Amino acid sequence: MSVLTILRDAGWPVWPLILASMAALALIIERFISLQTARVMPRKLLEEAMQASQSGVPSAEVVNQLEQSSVFGSVLASGLRALKNNPGISADDLRATLEGAGRTAAHQLDRYLAGLATIASVSPLMGLLGTIVGMIEMFGAQSAGTPASPASIAHGISVALYTTAIGLMIAIPTLLFWRYFRGRVDAYLLKMEVDSERFLRHLLSLRKK
Repeated sequence: MSVLTILRDAGWPVWPLILASMAALALIIERFISLQTARVMPRKLLEEAMQASQSGVPSAEVVNQLEQSSVFGSVLASGLRALKNNPGISADDLRATLEGAGRTAAHQLDRYLAGLATIASVSPLMGLLGTIVGMIEMFGAQSAGTPASPASIAHGISVALYTTAIGLMIAIPTLLFWRYFRGRVDAYLLKMEVDSERFLRHLLSLRKK
């Protein structure tokens, strides 16, 4: 049985599911690209930033390069800029600057995950809607006490079963990918928090010079 035959037999309730599957695929590809280690938190980035600022806050060009290098680079750059603008900045203000940049980074990493979770939750309901539509068509064919033809009954059953199956086929992998990305983001955020604390101590040592 071809895909076109399945889509034809499933009826109009399958088209919202197709749109949902296309949206889920686009979001999954985007998150795979955006959550690469090189784009979020390159290895040895912290050590390189600390080395570049060993004798003081580096030039604005270096700080801009650090900011544009990755998501975590923007967090480190915010601390360097705060120290550059106010060499006598307090420890609390410097910590607040890094925490604010960290919240912005967390929002950037969480982007589109809510969309994936929504598709994973709604797809089975859309399949259930197709099931109800199929049952309505099947029983509606017996209106006025006239027995329904085998073809109309078969069509109603096809709509009911196909949409339910397609809804689950979309929801299950989307949910798995959401869980994978959620765990990946949480791991990044934990490491950012630990490394930001190390960088804060480094910045405070520069402040005392």
